[in-house]
Amino acid sequence: MKNILVLCTGNSCRSQIAHGYLAEITKGKANVYSAGVETHGVNPKAIAIMKEDGIDISGHTSNNITEYFGVDFDYVITVCDNAKERCPYFPTKALKFHYNFPDPAKATGTEEEIMNEFRTVREMVKNYCEDFVRDKVL
Repeated sequence: MKNILVLCTGNSCRSQIAHGYLAEITKGKANVYSAGVETHGVNPKAIAIMKEDGIDISGHTSNNITEYFGVDFDYVITVCDNAKERCPYFPTKALKFHYNFPDPAKATGTEEEIMNEFRTVREMVKNYCEDFVRDKVL
């Protein structure tokens, strides 16, 4: 079984969204982890927009990358430039992939405008995860 790590700055939004989709899409054919180079807690708006798409990430925790140094990852996906630059070395055969998704937590405007930015990023992450699983995992 493949081990996939999704890494972001704070393990709050983008990595949590990707974690939810990768776990759903692989349907138990991969162990999916997410972490941050820092921990900021799981963003309630990320939980809400994932629930809209039928995926419950409310039980996820915000984890620090140091918690997973003992895991032999097959894939490490960084979902922001900051995490890519700060990603620690993994003494494994892990293949690294990167996509710099916009940070929805930095969205401004009305509540609806902010939620729409979360939804836009969610769809970007969902499409990336579907392509990643099809091309790399299954």
